[in-house]
Amino acid sequence: MKTKNNKTPHGYDGLLIVIEGTDGSGRSSQVNLLSQYIKNKCYGCTVSQWKTSRLISGVINEAKEKNMLNTTTYSLLYAADYTDRLENEIIPALKAGFVVLMDRYIYTAYVRDSVRGHNIEWVKNLYEFAPEPDLVFYLNVPVDILIKRLIAKNGGLDYFEAGRDIGLSTDIYNSFEIYQKRCLLEYKKLIKEYNFIELDGTKSPQEIHQKIIEYVDKLL
Repeated sequence: MKTKNNKTPHGYDGLLIVIEGTDGSGRSSQVNLLSQYIKNKCYGCTVSQWKTSRLISGVINEAKEKNMLNTTTYSLLYAADYTDRLENEIIPALKAGFVVLMDRYIYTAYVRDSVRGHNIEWVKNLYEFAPEPDLVFYLNVPVDILIKRLIAKNGGLDYFEAGRDIGLSTDIYNSFEIYQKRCLLEYKKLIKEYNFIELDGTKSPQEIHQKIIEYVDKLL
């Protein structure tokens, strides 16, 4: 029987690298840049994004469209999505020695679910089986820049990104500001607890990428 690798916090041969941040922080761009960088160095690399389970993501989207999600259903569906990806994508890739890049991880659930009213310990217990990452990068971007980026990209604000589902304000822009500020406060609490590598998300994508690969190269 193959023994676990004691050199990684999760015990598998591969590497688990997370990029966290609020909506509009530039996570996906950094995941794409890092994925290409790792592949260019001839390492196996796969990406897993938040809410992309083939079994669950469609259910979440349908429930959102019909505004059927209360805070507990919201939490449990996203946990189910993560569990399916963990079993069918993440762990198999780690066992095979791949670098697994996570565009958001369980910390997104910690933040969003607690802002929506759940006790943070309840949320942590929900994800207690999650493997511990090798690296967690957190892109910190102020709310005023986040809102400009999202409007420029999407032409407006998403109902759930703005926290409209929890009744923070009838004005979507005001709701977005309140919701995202609360998310930023929750992320701030997690930085020290989980050893996030905090990066200035207002820098250019290439500057941020260079900072990230300084840490990644040490692992590779």
